[in-house]
Amino acid sequence: MVVTGLDKIKTLQRNPANIRNLCILAHVDHGKTTLADCLVANNGIISSRLAGKLRYLDSREDEQVRGITMKSSAISLHYSTGNQEYLLNLIDSPGHVDFSSEVSTAVRLCDGAIVVVDAVEGVCPQTQVVLRQAWLENIRPVLVINKMDRLIMELKLTALEAYTHLQKILEQVNAVTGSLFTSKVLEERAEKLKEEVNRDKDPSGDQVYDWSAGLEDADDSHLYFSPDQGNVVFASAIDGWGFSIQHFAHMYSQKMGIRIEVLLKTLWGDFYLNTKIQRIMKGAQTKGKKPLFVQLVLDNIWSLYDAVVIRRDEQKVEKVMTSLGIKVMTRDLRHSDPKVLLFAICNQWLPVSKAVLSMVCEKLPSPLEMTAEKVEKLMSVGNRRFDSLPERTQELKTAFLQCSSGINAPAIIFVSKMFAVDTKALPQKRQRPLNQEEITQRREVARQRHAEKLAAESLERATRSGSAPGEAAMTRLPLKPEEEEEQKEVFIAFARIYSGTVKKGQRVFVLGPKYDPAQGLSLLPEGCITSDCIPEVPHLSCCTVENLYLLMGRELEELEEIPAGNVMGIGGLENCVLKTATLSTSPACSPFTPLNFEAAPIVRVAVEPKHPSEMPKLVSGMRLLNQADPCVEVLIQETGEHVLVTAGEVHLQRCLDDLRERCKKPGRELKHAGCRPSRTHFGHHWFSPMCRRSNNRAEELQSERLKFAKIEISVSKPIIPFRETVVRPPKVDMVNEELGKQQKVAVIHQSAVFQVKEELCQGRSSDCQHVDPDGLVTLTTPNRLATVCVRAIPLPQEVTVLLERNSELIRTLELMNSSLREGRAMDINLRTLEAIAELKDHLQSLLQGRKWRNAVERIWAFGPRRYGPNILLNSIKDYSRPSVWQCLEWRHSNDQIRAPAFPLRDFDNSIVSGFQLATLSGPMCEEPLMGVCFSVERWDVESVAFSQNPDTLKEDSVSPEALQYVSSHRNSEDVIAERKMDASSVDCYGPVSGQLIAAMKEACRHAFQAQPHRLMAAMYTCEIMATAEVLGRVYGVLGKREGRVLHEEMKEGTDMFIITAVLPVAESFGFADEIRKRTSGLASPQLVFSHWEVISSDPYWVPTTEEEYLHFGEKADSVNQALKYMNAVRRRKGLFVEEKIVEHAEKQRTLGKNK
Repeated sequence: MVVTGLDKIKTLQRNPANIRNLCILAHVDHGKTTLADCLVANNGIISSRLAGKLRYLDSREDEQVRGITMKSSAISLHYSTGNQEYLLNLIDSPGHVDFSSEVSTAVRLCDGAIVVVDAVEGVCPQTQVVLRQAWLENIRPVLVINKMDRLIMELKLTALEAYTHLQKILEQVNAVTGSLFTSKVLEERAEKLKEEVNRDKDPSGDQVYDWSAGLEDADDSHLYFSPDQGNVVFASAIDGWGFSIQHFAHMYSQKMGIRIEVLLKTLWGDFYLNTKIQRIMKGAQTKGKKPLFVQLVLDNIWSLYDAVVIRRDEQKVEKVMTSLGIKVMTRDLRHSDPKVLLFAICNQWLPVSKAVLSMVCEKLPSPLEMTAEKVEKLMSVGNRRFDSLPERTQELKTAFLQCSSGINAPAIIFVSKMFAVDTKALPQKRQRPLNQEEITQRREVARQRHAEKLAAESLERATRSGSAPGEAAMTRLPLKPEEEEEQKEVFIAFARIYSGTVKKGQRVFVLGPKYDPAQGLSLLPEGCITSDCIPEVPHLSCCTVENLYLLMGRELEELEEIPAGNVMGIGGLENCVLKTATLSTSPACSPFTPLNFEAAPIVRVAVEPKHPSEMPKLVSGMRLLNQADPCVEVLIQETGEHVLVTAGEVHLQRCLDDLRERCKKPGRELKHAGCRPSRTHFGHHWFSPMCRRSNNRAEELQSERLKFAKIEISVSKPIIPFRETVVRPPKVDMVNEELGKQQKVAVIHQSAVFQVKEELCQGRSSDCQHVDPDGLVTLTTPNRLATVCVRAIPLPQEVTVLLERNSELIRTLELMNSSLREGRAMDINLRTLEAIAELKDHLQSLLQGRKWRNAVERIWAFGPRRYGPNILLNSIKDYSRPSVWQCLEWRHSNDQIRAPAFPLRDFDNSIVSGFQLATLSGPMCEEPLMGVCFSVERWDVESVAFSQNPDTLKEDSVSPEALQYVSSHRNSEDVIAERKMDASSVDCYGPVSGQLIAAMKEACRHAFQAQPHRLMAAMYTCEIMATAEVLGRVYGVLGKREGRVLHEEMKEGTDMFIITAVLPVAESFGFADEIRKRTSGLASPQLVFSHWEVISSDPYWVPTTEEEYLHFGEKADSVNQALKYMNAVRRRKGLFVEEKIVEHAEKQRTLGKNK
């Protein structure tokens, strides 16, 4: 195949109707990169013999070593079919769950996707995830059932059995798609019914809704995968073959004289060929006949494998090649490996690249076919509706749909990630072939330099006796900055242009994720362009597009301009874009919605350099890593530790490898639109074409230089997050015996001794507190001016999950309440208010019972950080404070919030601050609380001293000199009022307020300890596919690591079992390696963070009943898992740990006699 030139690709970029932006999605090891190799080989970029072995788009060395894709890589391909020429912007994405964020960055830029499914394993957990991601981004998928050769070589299935197996795989994939479609239709139907009910309410009787009506009316014919629709390809990418129904329909139409339309409808399904009457009949299964697909398609492929690979029948191979009209090279015929001959035959008979690319060009949409629904979804950030955006913003919808590259069309670009490349990989640094004139010119320059060198050497010999010893070393110093400049890395934005044309040197607006187009249009002058001197607008900045690149896998090609509808790389944005960003020449453009990340970062480690002097290099390297990886958090804890938070163990290892190579000279300080550098950010993708092991010696030398530039770092053991909570008093003891009332009290207060020891260790006194038997804690401040009574109550699990899921909405609610307290008007979207009202109603439905009466209306605050899964409840009889839901009651007719005149007691904020501190670090091991409600039942404040009470200020407290000084400007009443205001502000931050915060914090901690408390562990959902032979070993590893199997099922048609289990994150390190070793590689787990789970065992438990003493012994020295976790966290944080180093020590005895 001839390599497509750059000029040809530039021409194809100007025809958006023939552009296809697509990505390859699949579960890990289902053959994505091998299939991508076959498509790349079709363009002549690599040899077809290396397809599947080279893994061209896996450009990192660790990707080649591990055999998995870790980053998304893009390449532009040219394909011709008939009279049409297409440009395919292909993105290969990872399949491992740790790198699912890379899938999100790839899916956002595409209009279609190739979903690859293993013919043996079928639909796996990550297959469902990528189908859901494609659905959420409104892109159209096509299906490739890969590794068909495994059905023949491994499972030894007959053609008929394979046909039945393929039908089941299609049913599984369509079931996932159908569930997504059903949920969407039902949600839309529910919203529509809700609007109808709100519009005309019928007070008489109950209404009955038919939820199935929406499903009956909806059209889902285009959603499902079926070979007769042309959106399914059967393939074996490693053997180089693949086909769709259309290929065999065209072939047999000419041979059998049957119309193509008839064959397209009958080649897949319950049809068979009646050889007597030469007609296609229905009912193959009932009549025991071979289906048409088996008879005309699969039997031929099975016969080919039997002749070439299994039996190696040379005569039959010759007949097959003659009948197909295929010529194979002699070296392939004589090769010892039969797979080489098989690849040579199949690559000519059924080339997989032709089948897949034809399906892509025919079935996937072009940029011109973008739906209006997708555009509105992209532009509706947060809870904003598209129709609530400014009119100029809504007009940009037409620019999206037209995908115009005209002069007047606004440029709209979305950056999904940033990736790093070495400067030597840039086209500007690449060596190009010289013409004859340049060769002659360089020859003359070389001759002149040689002559100058000879002259300098003769001069040096003449003056050698007077030269200083350090001059030779001094002359080399200027070379070091050049070497460092050569090793510098640059960031390139991975982006797509949706409208207009972007040119090199063009200035564009950078819209941060929090940019509000309505606010921007009001602050900017009319007709403002990027070249103007614009005023300061929140989350809006300007930048220059320095370079434009065509992404070609491991290489980059420089372009001067790129029209709409194309995927590209942009240089020069590293100082403006940290993560995703929207670029536009129009300030009316709305920022795109954030990416949907399936995997949350949960695994964290502390990093420090081995040599403290290299700390600036570490900080610089972590800043680069933060920008280069989509799913990593880099933060600095209160202790000063630099912490790296990643999605899993494999992701952590990759980040640490990157960090060792990226810790170089301290870089520049980044300033990003809509971001503060001091905050924690998610970074973006890192992709370096020069990182993998290369066959080129020059690239190997460059790789060595990068290696020598790294620093040595020390990495701590993984920091496992835990949560602390309270539970209801237990009804049974550790041996399942029923507890009496006195025993329950003893169980609750088992941690009192530990708490006293800790307080004595830290020098704290507890003489101002009182704890009632029912758990009510009364605590007085040290100055005896304030008293609070607090009780801790466990929240229902459903409420905790609801609060955790709606944390962003609660944060928005807190911002609205702070605006109300400050008296500022705030424009709130109607959808946001509806979501808040729905959250309130949901809470009221979950908090039922006598103790939760009117609890939702009495919510004081959420915590920690004012949006966490804990509640502060106002149970004070004589204090009615403003509700947190006041924005729902004080909404003005023009959707603006007015500040209500609700009185707040003095020091109200001190109570909230103490609650926030208490929920941020609990008493067990200073981890955040979860699922706890603190009810304040009493709050008394004594009369405050003169200096703390602004109302006692008299006119004579103002000095005569001050009055005389301001007499020409203000009267004495103004001065008194100002003094009162100053006194009030001092009071808010004075000693009373500080002691009240500390008292509230301690009261919450003691109220927490007065209830039975437990640790909560982060849990992974673990999906394992294993054969029956190793099933017992898998269960053994799970049991050893505190795992719990939820269910197992046998995959129909195979000998594979699918095991679903939950596993604590604390026990997951090394789990994948151990399970692979124990099963000899026959089982591989997929770990995804799922939920927080209460550890049932009490960390402070000691035997109390006679049965427990008999069962556990006096010491009860069996392993307490909760205590082990708690002590590990306390030890890491430097807290008091009660443990005995030596127990029952005795004099050492020897075998000899005592002397």
